[in-house]
Amino acid sequence: MSTFTLSDRAAHDEDCDALVVFAAPATSGPALLGELRDGVRTALADRLEVLRARAGADEVTWLARVPGVAAAAVAVVGIGGAKDTPATPEQLRRAAGAAGRALSGRASAAVVLPDAEAGTAGVIVEGLGYGAYTFTAHLGEKGLAKAATKAPVEHVRLLGAGKPRRAGAAREAVARAEALVAGVCWARDLVNTAPNALYPESFAARVEEAAPASVTVRVYDVAALQQERCGGILGVGQGSMHPPVIVKMSYAPKGAATHLAYVGKGITFDSGGLSLKTPTGMITMKCDMGGAAAVAAAVLTIARLGLPIAVDGWLCLAENLPDGQAQRPGDVVTMADGSTCEIINTDAEGRLVLADGLVLASRDEPDAIVDVATLTGAAVVALGHRTAAVLANDDDLQGELTEAATAAGESVWPMPIPEELAKGLESGVADRKHSAEREGGTLFAAAFLREYVGRKGADPIPWGHLDIAGPAYNDKGTHGYTGKGGTGFGVRTLVRLAEFRS
Repeated sequence: MSTFTLSDRAAHDEDCDALVVFAAPATSGPALLGELRDGVRTALADRLEVLRARAGADEVTWLARVPGVAAAAVAVVGIGGAKDTPATPEQLRRAAGAAGRALSGRASAAVVLPDAEAGTAGVIVEGLGYGAYTFTAHLGEKGLAKAATKAPVEHVRLLGAGKPRRAGAAREAVARAEALVAGVCWARDLVNTAPNALYPESFAARVEEAAPASVTVRVYDVAALQQERCGGILGVGQGSMHPPVIVKMSYAPKGAATHLAYVGKGITFDSGGLSLKTPTGMITMKCDMGGAAAVAAAVLTIARLGLPIAVDGWLCLAENLPDGQAQRPGDVVTMADGSTCEIINTDAEGRLVLADGLVLASRDEPDAIVDVATLTGAAVVALGHRTAAVLANDDDLQGELTEAATAAGESVWPMPIPEELAKGLESGVADRKHSAEREGGTLFAAAFLREYVGRKGADPIPWGHLDIAGPAYNDKGTHGYTGKGGTGFGVRTLVRLAEFRS
């Protein structure tokens, strides 16, 4: 991970491997952002005109030996968007991600901040950190040697943030951003880890190892799950040699007036069980624990930031495989709340493990519960690969989650839970069934989960559901600060929600 320092030195005086300047589309050509000497601005603009640069999103134009510039090279990074309009924080974050990739393998860089807002320093650090991320855990000696040439830039100076009147606020923004980068990249590491290396027990061990003193960790093994009557997760995991576990992470600082509970789906590999997926449908199914990774990383990040709010993270970890002991369509299991559930499709396993987690989380009567899950292919059909669905039993919480995601730079879209879908839960042999027709699959899954949210006093606990099936894993092209593989989606939204409530 790169190190960052604030500086008020002039950009042209920075002697480094690369100077980064952001540019926005404009009618007269790319508009260079930030503080630059007039002669340098003119020299850069002239070269960009010759090269026909447009300052589009993900566009990086390298310029060598620019007159009057001490840096070995200048990288002009486009932010995209409409011409002659101010850049949004997310546009800057994405542009910084492209810069982070472009700077890989270099020892030093200086970045001209595009505006004078203290928070912009944090946005740029986020983008640089996310964009420079690489996963090397499974590489051999030759692969590691090659990866070393693409390691994140070692040191970055942020130009324009070191002036005394705003240095303090900029330092706070950078420190927050560094904590977010660490959390998101840790979640990405979990998602990218091969399923023969990451299974319920090893996932739990990684959480225990990563937890600071301010976070307590309790692991519910099979015996404890049986005692709690968690038939949903036990049924899902019974076909695997790796037994299921539920991990409870608790961060409870003194004086916290608000209590949130986050519940994450953690299917470390999903074959579909006896309702077997196709071979191509299994290829990326190591990512089916992306919700649990996001929850775990969010709790750790909230603790590192020292937010004055109590947060529990419930990680529902299982492996969904077929063998002679695997769960069958037609089975009936008893859930943690004592109700029974008829199994219809063993490839709809995520809602079963989440249901038990929601029951356990409800017993502590938090002020709100949010679950995060790579739950339904229907969410991908509806919203694509970059946007998550937000559903809830409470309009205010749904709006707050949407606002938190937008502020964090994660794309979400609110969806309803139509009451008529609840009729599809009816079973002829059990209290309910967990799967129905394909139409409205995302909405039906949320209707099922809602049944397991408890009450606080006379009212249901406010509950929100993030279906991140689309954006949790990127097997398409690199864009902005998002490379291929696990994205860490959800971490920033959960942290921002905790900040809203603090």
